[in-house]
Amino acid sequence: MASAYLELVRIRFLMMLAYRVNYYSGIIIYAINIGAYYFLWKAIYGDADTLAGFTVAQMTTYVAVSWMARAFYFNNLDREISNDIRDGSLAVQMTRPYNYLLVKMMQGFGEGLFRFSLFMIPGMIVVSLIFPISFPSDPMRYVVFFIMLWFSFLINSQLNIMTGLFAFFVENNEGMMRLKRVMIDLLSGVLLPIAFFPLWARSVLDWLPFPAITYLPSSVFTERLNGAEVWQALLVQVIWFVVLIVPIMAMWRSARRRLFVQGG
Repeated sequence: MASAYLELVRIRFLMMLAYRVNYYSGIIIYAINIGAYYFLWKAIYGDADTLAGFTVAQMTTYVAVSWMARAFYFNNLDREISNDIRDGSLAVQMTRPYNYLLVKMMQGFGEGLFRFSLFMIPGMIVVSLIFPISFPSDPMRYVVFFIMLWFSFLINSQLNIMTGLFAFFVENNEGMMRLKRVMIDLLSGVLLPIAFFPLWARSVLDWLPFPAITYLPSSVFTERLNGAEVWQALLVQVIWFVVLIVPIMAMWRSARRRLFVQGG
């Protein structure tokens, strides 16, 4: 059975490969976004050496890493699940001998693996040639960062799955999907590092999973977090991954009962 799920990863990767030209152009778009933020922050810093604990070099690196990490963990599982529910194909898939949610996760990972190989890594090389990005010298930091990036994918995918499953309970979850995407970009630290948020907002975000998606991994990569703080950040991600399993399984059981009752 494990080999069947791995085959789903391979199939999704090959499907994405058919549209690789779109992602090559996406590298240019992301580079433009990073450039816009780079010049914006450069103007904001002015003659200042640091802002909210970020040096200019750290901020430049943070912006580049955050956007390129987004290229890996981003997926449309919420829309795929919502469409499966609305067109009724989910009922057919639930009769098959596999776990539907795990199938979607593996498909999302296949997409993420494609983005990592042909978008994130090439894109990071391109922007490092254009902008003054500072890379860590400690190889272990790269290992921890890529582990954290994996958990970023898992947590983001879990939030997408939960949003998609809401289609079982509401007539149209289109607005919810759009709201979720804006919230993740804003509250995860992609658009603005959480260190710049008001103290009360940071206190609230400490109890939400969003910083674990972007802010914590990027803070590790930029060496804002060191020593025990690095492992604490990784632990936060692990905890949120485990915690989010609970509402997903509760929603899934409720959705299955709802489907069986409506279907007879």
